[in-house]
Amino acid sequence: MALIISALLKPNSLPFSPLQRVTPTAKTRRFSCKVLNSGHPDSELNQIQRKQSPLDSSFVTQLRRSYSNGEVSALANGVSVVAKEPDHDLKTQGRILFSDVVVQKRREVFWRGNWNALDIASSGIVLAMHLLSLCAPFYFNWPAFWLASGLYLVTGLGITLSFHRNLSHRSFKLPKWLEYLFAYCGVQALQGNPIDWVSTHRYHHQFCDSERDPHSPIEGFWFSHMNWLFDTSIVIEKRGDSTNVGDLEKQPFYRFLQSTYILHPIALGALLYALGGFPFLVWGMGVRTIWVYHITWLVNSASHVWGKQAWNTGDLSKNNWWVALLAFGEGWHNNHHAFEYSARHGMEWWQLDLTWYVIKFLQVVGVATEVKLPSQLHKQKMAFNN
Repeated sequence: MALIISALLKPNSLPFSPLQRVTPTAKTRRFSCKVLNSGHPDSELNQIQRKQSPLDSSFVTQLRRSYSNGEVSALANGVSVVAKEPDHDLKTQGRILFSDVVVQKRREVFWRGNWNALDIASSGIVLAMHLLSLCAPFYFNWPAFWLASGLYLVTGLGITLSFHRNLSHRSFKLPKWLEYLFAYCGVQALQGNPIDWVSTHRYHHQFCDSERDPHSPIEGFWFSHMNWLFDTSIVIEKRGDSTNVGDLEKQPFYRFLQSTYILHPIALGALLYALGGFPFLVWGMGVRTIWVYHITWLVNSASHVWGKQAWNTGDLSKNNWWVALLAFGEGWHNNHHAFEYSARHGMEWWQLDLTWYVIKFLQVVGVATEVKLPSQLHKQKMAFNN
């Protein structure tokens, strides 16, 4: 869901050819192309998107992909246009196991020659956390275990409640001191700073499961799960200029976290070592971090591959109950893609959503305000029988 390290440079151009007029073919697959929070037209975030988004939903009305020739065709303002997909470093692949998701093109990440400093740093951090966690059986004690469990809850909610539902989708409002506190908990998840995390996630929704999605299983399960993190150049090419986080860039606190990001997890690691020695470091940083890593990444991968669709979102998002249990409700992913602005993802009473329960508690005590939920009219619009 996020880059480990901030992206350095913006690309001069995107790897897509200019649009040309074509006649639509019969062998196409429909895709939706939506602007974030399209179901809430009056939201503050939608106003930001309308000003900054390079592809407005009012312009593109239909988007189709041709499997045979690698072209993307769109019906834009009544004119049929097409763009060629980039085909460098790509291999044809088949269906993902136990799913109906077809990998249209598999992107090679590890065996390529254009690794940059950010790719090396990101892969180094992820590898270091995994190697550190291998020491867990040899340095187990109950205080370290409970420390890791507590940090899993705190930093996990920092991602789901803060980075995702509060900052990315503006599903509710908090007092600034509390908003910043939750955001700082998200920083300690070691998934990147809020500005870059939110920017990537908003692009994911804007171009969901298309060739411009930063992490879609149409380029391979493992690419959507984690490999996209190690190819920052292609992510920058996909998303173009990061012009969708103006609301965060205006705030000095988030700019500070962006410029000093890596220092904060290092400080936490030093504090844990001072408090409990190497066992606290192994469990509080290694085990806890990779646990939160893979649970977060499963939302990108498994929740776009395995599960059921309750709503007609036009993408691959699925409701996956076991990811929802692990990820504090984030696994009700088709619900989320249908109602991106909603603070609640588990729409049914039996769909457990821990993040929503915390938001509801904050609303009851009076600190969470403007909590957004889908209307009945919007639900009817997104239903398959509509």
